[in-house]
Amino acid sequence: MRTIAGDHQRFETTYFNMFRGMYFTGDGCKRDADGYYWVTGRVDDVINLSGHRIGTSEVESALQAHPACVEAAVVPVEHPIRGQALYAFVTLMEGTKYPPAEGLREELCATVRKAIGAIAVPDAPSLPKTRSGKIMRRILRRIAAKEDDQLGDVSTLAEPSVVQLIIELRGK
Repeated sequence: MRTIAGDHQRFETTYFNMFRGMYFTGDGCKRDADGYYWVTGRVDDVINLSGHRIGTSEVESALQAHPACVEAAVVPVEHPIRGQALYAFVTLMEGTKYPPAEGLREELCATVRKAIGAIAVPDAPSLPKTRSGKIMRRILRRIAAKEDDQLGDVSTLAEPSVVQLIIELRGK
């Protein structure tokens, strides 16, 4: 890494001034009881919900704390009053029937409400990912906003068919 073209001062301020003598990557992590570090996501991946800044990784962690949840991804969606709302995509343990019982949806919402506040929790048998395993939040944002015609190329995803399945589960 050298600098930001034409703005070295911004480079210094952005990456080296937050923690003196250390480089700031913009990634968050937490250390578990065994001493392992877990990358939780981008610290700048924040949703402004009625003036409250909520990190998507906080909501995802709360969802993943539920024993039925394997993986979760949260994206912002426009809300007429709050500005933005949380839209969560949840992958449940193998063997779970889709869509799951309403009771499970309420349990997941309660898990997040306890930690964060109210959200929507559509169910997803899997999440759209690149072949390297990165969750494609760009696609999830479009699905949450019902902009299905603006998804872009999904043929390069590890499982392209999951996109259509999520759209069907979301409903029109």
